[in-house]
Amino acid sequence: MSVRIDDMDRKILSQLQLDASQSLDDIARKVGSSKTPVWNRIRKMREAGIIGQQTAILDPEALGFDACFFVLIRTSEHEADWQQKFLAALRARPEVMEAHRLAGDIDYILKVRVQNARAYDAFYQALISEVKVHNVTALLSMEEIKNTTMLPL
Repeated sequence: MSVRIDDMDRKILSQLQLDASQSLDDIARKVGSSKTPVWNRIRKMREAGIIGQQTAILDPEALGFDACFFVLIRTSEHEADWQQKFLAALRARPEVMEAHRLAGDIDYILKVRVQNARAYDAFYQALISEVKVHNVTALLSMEEIKNTTMLPL
């Protein structure tokens, strides 16, 4: 299903990105509409897959996940079986916040959130015991400068 996005939809999406727990009344008031048209637009955008899963954003450091590593992975394996095994290993690990397949010298980059360096080492040891990789480079983030889930609508 294809949905055409107009200025009103963008205003609604911006409000949802700011705080998806807002009431329909609050969103409607902020975008200059009424509740029913806002609800219908949100429903259509959900059905079209424009609006996905709604979650709460947690503070990792407040929960003891003080270390954020960016893990660069090079592999000499590019067969479908290896890739399926690798992707399954990543999906099974809650420490992996993001995983991207890249173009260029690095094959994959992972964003891994753990309590500390020892926890990262346990993650690393488990990963390399499950799948063969050519080279792994871990970069510890010293400071998070910007982190957002908001698209520039």
